[in-house]
Amino acid sequence: MNRRIGIAVLGLGWMGQAHSRSMLRIPSLFPERSFDPVLVVCADTEEERRERAVKDFGFQRAVADWREAVESDDVDAVWVTAPNMLHVPMIEAATAAGKAVFSEKPIGGKPEQTLAAFHAASAAGVPTGVGYNYLWAPLVIHARNLIESGALGDITHYRGRFFSMYGSDEMGLLTWRFLMDQAGYGASSDILSHSVSMAQFLVGGIKEVVGMRNTTIPQRPLPTGAASHYGRGNPGDPMGAVENEDFASMLCTFDNGATGTFETSRTVVGPESQNAFEVYGTKGSLSWNLEKMNELQYYKLTEDPSSGYTTIYGGDRFPFHGAFAPGQANAIGFEDIVAIEDLSFLDSIATGTAFSPSFREAVDVVSVQQALINSWDSRSWEPVIDLAGEKK
Repeated sequence: MNRRIGIAVLGLGWMGQAHSRSMLRIPSLFPERSFDPVLVVCADTEEERRERAVKDFGFQRAVADWREAVESDDVDAVWVTAPNMLHVPMIEAATAAGKAVFSEKPIGGKPEQTLAAFHAASAAGVPTGVGYNYLWAPLVIHARNLIESGALGDITHYRGRFFSMYGSDEMGLLTWRFLMDQAGYGASSDILSHSVSMAQFLVGGIKEVVGMRNTTIPQRPLPTGAASHYGRGNPGDPMGAVENEDFASMLCTFDNGATGTFETSRTVVGPESQNAFEVYGTKGSLSWNLEKMNELQYYKLTEDPSSGYTTIYGGDRFPFHGAFAPGQANAIGFEDIVAIEDLSFLDSIATGTAFSPSFREAVDVVSVQQALINSWDSRSWEPVIDLAGEKK
């Protein structure tokens, strides 16, 4: 008999909705699962969202106070999908209540906040997961399998980037994402974290870094009330200062001796969601871009004069893909990889097996971020020191 897992979702914004839809889809997509997800309670401060949670998503109930959801006896696992500044108190309360916790990234907008959440979960001994969603793309998993098989030889260089246009509008409002006390750091927390988690997933640990940052748009129009992330002001509106970085770049060396380069920006114009990597080895290379997530470029070193990059198209020969679309080159999308992510976390709860990426991997990511922050101040190379004090 499948284990019943009662679920609370804290915040019904974009990612809260994506994870809630996953719970609804998983039973039909994965009939051989070890659990039955039950949407028990959704917490959100907006009445319209609470109504939607029950009417459109099928939650048994919706509440305004997230503490009520966390403390519910019929809840086994909590999804934290609220704005950054609420993550740590939600996680601390949920872990203290003995709930398994899945948190969207960043767990904390600052490295020390992520560390606090990790310690709370470790003390409680509960399962944890973090939303480095793109690690679950079937072709990313295939890329890792190729690397581990030795198909690329020894890895020599990694290039990661995440360019997004979400902050490129100079009239975009000064919402919480641009304020240090609410969001924490900027692009390095929000999207560079995805690039670093991807590099660690594919290549391994990072040893030392040096980098720079820039706030490309230093002022933005002040909101006059409740404002959406994509709300716009007008020329002549009162302005406020952006308190965190729009751009960050980083050079690094990996534990295995490979070198790496990273770039991230939320204000570039052109790339709309270019979360991409290139991995180079002594026998070949790979490249992948979220904007074409169903394609993986593979170069195999050969003496054949007609050699070149080969496009590998997604399909049901790769992990999880066949649950969504049969055959080859039938594309899947972002919410499909969220469903894979949620399936894997729920299965780990039901079977008592370890899940990765957990809060431990989140500490690995912010340990790199802290070294980068140190480099901004010292303007020199800085070692990556495990903030949890567990690794040498």
